[in-house]
Amino acid sequence: MSWNDPVVLLNDANEPIGTCPKADAHQGDGIRHLAFSCYAFDANGRVLLTRRAWTKETFPGVMTNTCCGHPVPGETLVEAVKRRMRDELNLEVNDLQLALPDFEYVAQSNEYVEREFCPVFACRVDHDPVPNPVEVDEAWWEPWVDVVALAEVQLSPLSPWARLQVPLLSAMALPV
Repeated sequence: MSWNDPVVLLNDANEPIGTCPKADAHQGDGIRHLAFSCYAFDANGRVLLTRRAWTKETFPGVMTNTCCGHPVPGETLVEAVKRRMRDELNLEVNDLQLALPDFEYVAQSNEYVEREFCPVFACRVDHDPVPNPVEVDEAWWEPWVDVVALAEVQLSPLSPWARLQVPLLSAMALPV
């Protein structure tokens, strides 16, 4: 997805009300739009963390969850998760589940603002990633308990959304 591709704008009831370029949605105070986050686990219960590419417009070089993105107009969230996991990490997902259907956050990076309604997914993957360097600087497996502990650190290097999502996910019994 390029910086000028459309994102889906949402009203307060989370209903689509139009689109605008991704760049425009992240200007000023930000425009509320649809996004997603995904956490991929392996058979050993480790989670795949990534470092966003240093060339990203928002949160360059930041350590975060496995994959984030925006569905294009007409695309379901499930389709978007699968597309972005392939595009960013060359991974196919298994056992994809919606873990946090109502997650929402606002975060600032440089001169950009993310104002996103961002359902959170969890899945299982069976292979190591092959990061797309345009999207991901690096990717590595981390024990889930270590990520939960890292999210609790006040100056955690995790992205603002991951610091909020991880404690919510850790309170759930994720079957992946």
